[in-house]
Amino acid sequence: MSGFKAAFINETVKLLKKKKLIAAAILSIIAVLVGEVAILAIKHGFGLRVVGSTEFPLIVLSVFAYTILPLFATFVAIDMFNGEFASNTMKITLTRPVSRFGVFCAKVLNVALFIFANLLFVMILSLLAGFIFNPSSSGFMGVLRVVLSYAATFFPVFVFALLVVLLANLLRGGLAVFFLSILIFIGFNFIGIVFSHVSSFLITSMFDWYTLWISETINGLKIFRQTLIMTGCGIMLFTAGYYLFDRKDL
Repeated sequence: MSGFKAAFINETVKLLKKKKLIAAAILSIIAVLVGEVAILAIKHGFGLRVVGSTEFPLIVLSVFAYTILPLFATFVAIDMFNGEFASNTMKITLTRPVSRFGVFCAKVLNVALFIFANLLFVMILSLLAGFIFNPSSSGFMGVLRVVLSYAATFFPVFVFALLVVLLANLLRGGLAVFFLSILIFIGFNFIGIVFSHVSSFLITSMFDWYTLWISETINGLKIFRQTLIMTGCGIMLFTAGYYLFDRKDL
């Protein structure tokens, strides 16, 4: 257990040193600011109230979950595996007194930590922007809906990140993994639009899973079914990713 803890802390320190974290934070701030400016322009230009303070974070999430978040989660997953193999630092990581399974879990947990931290950062930022520019429409239930929405978004994005982890251990080149991940992302979205009857089985179509949790009529059966699908996909992707990681030569 102490070996895994040390591996996890080591991976966290390496993650915090990556410039991609700064880039993700800057782009997240820009996305929130641009969204707020657009809403204020509509409000003052046309006299329309588009969204309230607790509705604005949901507007941000609907865009953020399909753009910045999966993009940078892909970058981090690739860096965790392909980046270290390419720079030959994986040898140093694996010489520590921890099993390969422990190292793999530490890396995957840090990918999860990045997704969670990015969601938390954008949620706080968008809530603050909403409260500052439209404080009269805030309320406890509205804030609760926002927190629930951002929390629910974590699961499908993390499962997609596990797919990237699998690809990162299947292919040598990080660039190849990145482009293949983008093609899969676009392809799944295209299939989900064209063949809507199978969209509920595609992980990318569940990035808006949070809408099921905050709708006026909660469809418990659909939530349960998609939870099972994501859990099953996550277990299979995690297992396959570890299998490839364990058999990989340094």
